[in-house]
Amino acid sequence: MKWLVLLGLVALSECVVIIPLTKKKTVQHTLPEKNVLKNFLEKHAYRLSQNSTNDPKFISHPLKNFDDFTYLGKITIGTPPQEFRVVFDTSSPNTWVASAYCDSPSCGKYHPTALFRFNPNASNTFHPSNQSLNIFYRFGWMKAVIGYDTIRIENLVIMNQTFGLSKVYNRHVESQPVDGILGLGYSKLAGKGSTSIVDNLKKQRVVSEPVFAFYLSTQKENGSMVMFGGVDHSYHKGELNWIPVSQAGFWQIAMDRISMNGTVIGCSCGCQALVDTGTAMLFGPSNAVAKIRSFIHPRLSGKPEMQVPCDVISKSSPVIFTINGIDYPVPPQAYIQKSLCFSSFEGGTEGFKGPETWVLGDIFLRLYFSVFDWKNNKVGLAPAV
Repeated sequence: MKWLVLLGLVALSECVVIIPLTKKKTVQHTLPEKNVLKNFLEKHAYRLSQNSTNDPKFISHPLKNFDDFTYLGKITIGTPPQEFRVVFDTSSPNTWVASAYCDSPSCGKYHPTALFRFNPNASNTFHPSNQSLNIFYRFGWMKAVIGYDTIRIENLVIMNQTFGLSKVYNRHVESQPVDGILGLGYSKLAGKGSTSIVDNLKKQRVVSEPVFAFYLSTQKENGSMVMFGGVDHSYHKGELNWIPVSQAGFWQIAMDRISMNGTVIGCSCGCQALVDTGTAMLFGPSNAVAKIRSFIHPRLSGKPEMQVPCDVISKSSPVIFTINGIDYPVPPQAYIQKSLCFSSFEGGTEGFKGPETWVLGDIFLRLYFSVFDWKNNKVGLAPAV
């Protein structure tokens, strides 16, 4: 649905806070030097409960797939509850929805995909604040005022949760019926005075286990799931492979390399990757993406457009992302959109400060079931069923 601008422009109280990604040695780089990486991983093996599905503090919440472009789930805000369709977004720490304050065209009453709008006057648990929130996305931007209210995800109830009530919302992709974002990033990027959903889930003891997980279906409107408080292991094959979060803020992990037919074509010296459920595509530095495109088809070399010859799918090889020593292949059927014949690789992350950075969006996450452990700061991956 979007790609959160990774220079992290977040504004609170009418101020713009720029959050830099500084270049530091990651856990994967530092621990091997001390010869304790194996011990670290064994110590933090953290096995999830096998009976999460029977726990009253566990939910498996359905998501709807819209054209393989965005996944939406329903939440309610306020008392009595008001319902919204939101993106459950691991790259954003902030939660926000369209509100009665919004007068931009995207919130217009007669717009064909007009949003549900939160009415603070209709909720007897709403509390206002004098803080503001500005967020810039790749496919739009939003300005909001911050408030506090009860947010429900099925039977999970988060009290006094900070969220944005949009005043101006400009979205470039108008066909998507999106009412807002439920941010699942770390609070440290949310800005002063804001607490993320995941931190409040822990503080208020809403869930039994400090994890959430995603299963994203492929080209099916129904069947996708987001899970809170545990994991339904029937959605993945084999053991979960755990990767330490290298910089808590985004769900950021270290990646070893990207290869194709045995040739390294990206991340040649190691790099960073954001595991991002709110992004449809695979993003990387423009020069690295150009190299990948030339490997997909020589005629694509140096061309910025994403269109590819339609017969490329049958002729191309998997692109392999190696993370923590394990290969995660992404076949051409996944990274080339068959109906429109375009590549799902896109450049632009050279704007990051620090090391080479990639964004692993839904193209990757449809293939690999993902678990996010915010107590032990780890991401688990396993092939999806």
